[in-house]
Amino acid sequence: MRLPQFNYTGPDTLEKALDLLAAHGQDAKILAGGTDLLVRMKKGLLAPKMLISLKALKDLSYIQQDKDAIRIGARTSLADIIASGPVQKEAAALSTACEKIGAATIQHFRGTLGGNILQDNRCFHYNQSAFHRSGRQACHKDGGKICYARDESDRCNSTCQSDGAVALMALDARLVLASKGHERTVAIADFYTTDGILPFAMEPTELLKEIIIPIQGAASAYQRLAYRSAIDYPIVCAGVLLKADTGKKDTIGEARIVVGAMARSPLFLAKESAELKGKSFTDTQAFQKAGNGAMNSASTFAVHNVGATLEYRCAMVAEMVVRALNEAAGSGKN
Repeated sequence: MRLPQFNYTGPDTLEKALDLLAAHGQDAKILAGGTDLLVRMKKGLLAPKMLISLKALKDLSYIQQDKDAIRIGARTSLADIIASGPVQKEAAALSTACEKIGAATIQHFRGTLGGNILQDNRCFHYNQSAFHRSGRQACHKDGGKICYARDESDRCNSTCQSDGAVALMALDARLVLASKGHERTVAIADFYTTDGILPFAMEPTELLKEIIIPIQGAASAYQRLAYRSAIDYPIVCAGVLLKADTGKKDTIGEARIVVGAMARSPLFLAKESAELKGKSFTDTQAFQKAGNGAMNSASTFAVHNVGATLEYRCAMVAEMVVRALNEAAGSGKN
């Protein structure tokens, strides 16, 4: 498989990159590490006329901590995030999620947090070569009117399999989006559209500049299941956050449970999260109930599109949530 023809440019300032995006719009794509974009181009899933490389934009690679938040540049490498003391201490779920993305070489030399957040939704039936897809009717995501993952579906059911997105949603992170002459900050929960074709609430002229993780004095954890520990995308994953009640160290005051790789966007499970409020950090029955509830809620969205049976994936939702809750609870008691 070969890359299609395209123009390439590598601006050395953020302002120049935003000028290029403003000029080219939908004809341009941002190239960070390229681990997702270039593969899609080789398969004929994308054919942008212009690639705008961020390689020279060192200003977008940083981890900064202030009193209220950790700020991470979108071009920061996965390896830097894994090694970061502030991230390990205040956002353990993200550190763990980054450890699971790709292999060590990808984490050090190619993979970036921004790239992982912005990877396109995936589907086993769609992420195939142009030759493979030419032998059948086009699906919704390929411009057709059929979904091979769910019979008679009137929409695309491609799945968000980003490890970073699940961890960041559990941490209640915010994203800073920049365009020429303008910046805006959005909650990561509002960034995902639940549209399998256009999964991000982001304009073609916008660039992901920064990720902001609030410091909450809470414990977090991330668990995922994949066929191989490196390279493979998760077939199910879960990120959680547990915060102690004010004045009651052994009691949960706030919880966030997020399930990934089961739907068109990461699933923040508000009901299951709220039910943990007031529970003890050692209440394993409450954790199991939350896991079962998460399984039931996520099962509604699951489709046949990641190479594992629905029954197995749904059952593993409960397992991943319970494991993550137990891990976070153990940290939160210390």
